[in-house]
Amino acid sequence: MGLHPIILSGGSGTRLWPLSREYFPKQFLSLLGTDTLFQSTLRRLDEISSVAEPIIVCNEEHRFLVSDQLKEMNSVPLEIITEPVGRNTAPALTLAALSLESRYVDDGVDPVMAVMPADHVVIDMVAFGEAMKEAERLAETGFVVTLGVIPSNPSSAYGYIQSGDLVEPEDIYTAREVKCFVEKPIKDIAEGYVSSADWYWNSGIFIVKVSVWLSELARYRPDIDESCRKAMISGSSDGVFYRPDKSSFSNCPEDSIDYAVMEHIGDEKDIHSVVIPMDAGWSDVGSWPVIWEIQDKDVYGNVIKGDVYTNSTENSLLVAQDRLLATVGVSDLVVVDTPDAIFVADKNSVQGVKNIVQNLRSDSRPESINHSRVNRPWGSYEIIDTGLGFQVKKLNVKVGASLSLQKHKYRAEHWIVVNGTATVTKGDEQLIVSENGYINISVGELHRIENFGEKPVEIIEIQTGSYLGEDDIVRYEDKYGRDGKN
Repeated sequence: MGLHPIILSGGSGTRLWPLSREYFPKQFLSLLGTDTLFQSTLRRLDEISSVAEPIIVCNEEHRFLVSDQLKEMNSVPLEIITEPVGRNTAPALTLAALSLESRYVDDGVDPVMAVMPADHVVIDMVAFGEAMKEAERLAETGFVVTLGVIPSNPSSAYGYIQSGDLVEPEDIYTAREVKCFVEKPIKDIAEGYVSSADWYWNSGIFIVKVSVWLSELARYRPDIDESCRKAMISGSSDGVFYRPDKSSFSNCPEDSIDYAVMEHIGDEKDIHSVVIPMDAGWSDVGSWPVIWEIQDKDVYGNVIKGDVYTNSTENSLLVAQDRLLATVGVSDLVVVDTPDAIFVADKNSVQGVKNIVQNLRSDSRPESINHSRVNRPWGSYEIIDTGLGFQVKKLNVKVGASLSLQKHKYRAEHWIVVNGTATVTKGDEQLIVSENGYINISVGELHRIENFGEKPVEIIEIQTGSYLGEDDIVRYEDKYGRDGKN
């Protein structure tokens, strides 16, 4: 049967703002190459000799991002479980474990899960594959296994694992018993850990049987177990998506895998946790300095992405997405330019970006949630201009896609097709609108755009009205099962 990958993709990635946003977090960004971090995590599975289709656990708002990025890779998941609210990694893993339990209960099979965050980087695929092979062997015998990263520096950005005695002295991977987990120590303490051979960075990768996880969770956190079971029993399928019941899951306490279960294992004699050391170029890509550290640099120590000119600039991370970026006489800076926001920080103070994001949320600023280009299951839209009583957007409708059948209470819309051919529902009519064609939608008029052509449809949309918010949508039909503003 092999390993069953469980990809946890629920993070928000606020420490990488402004590239990472609430509705487009870091795991769906191409930060280090062509693939996104999510796609790189899936490709990592190729290094495992026997592996089943993955289960993806993600925020409900991200389900179409997950689906689209899977399609780009021609990857078919076993299931995509959508969390109606975020409750941290322990409940997320439990949803996936319960799904596997229900699939194999009649066959008497107890699958081994390989639990991996979707937003990490691993450079040495061979070392990763060998560690996972050993982890699977130990998990099959009932161990709860985690991969511990051999630390390269006394980082305070990571949690640590203290190891104990060797499990099997002849084992070349020197699997050791886990003594304790420590959450992000201060630098002085981390320096002591790194000077000892007994401490590893916590990778967040766990390998464990379904029955072992569920039994240990029920032992230490029965409240999480109960809430997740209710949510899965009362949930519903929507194609490849499985939607746990929102009311039940909202009542589930928040907790991580470490705190909920891993820190307690060893209190009982029947279950043991072990750590396998791994030296594979791992990083959780959790901050801008980490992005700078793990990438190739020019002769002055700069990491440069996009249209950037420098003079007397050293040891900086410079990212330009939307315009020319130029720097003179600076060092140790992070500068990230996006179409709607520019972030500038001393490299040693970037943790303050979390406060910026929190302030943006408090002020209801859209820059904390979306980019100016917003992805939708039917394609995307980009805000070109906005002012009092008007807004201009560029819509891109994918081949075979359609917007919902809808109307607006407060705004009218004027559409100009600039590429492709759109099929437009306008009231009781259905019209074909080709390039250079236009159509007007009045306030309160039923309408929909569909693309039955062979290329994407691009439309310039001019909105006018007293209120132009995205929540001014009354839906009547939607092929993507949406009932809200997205």
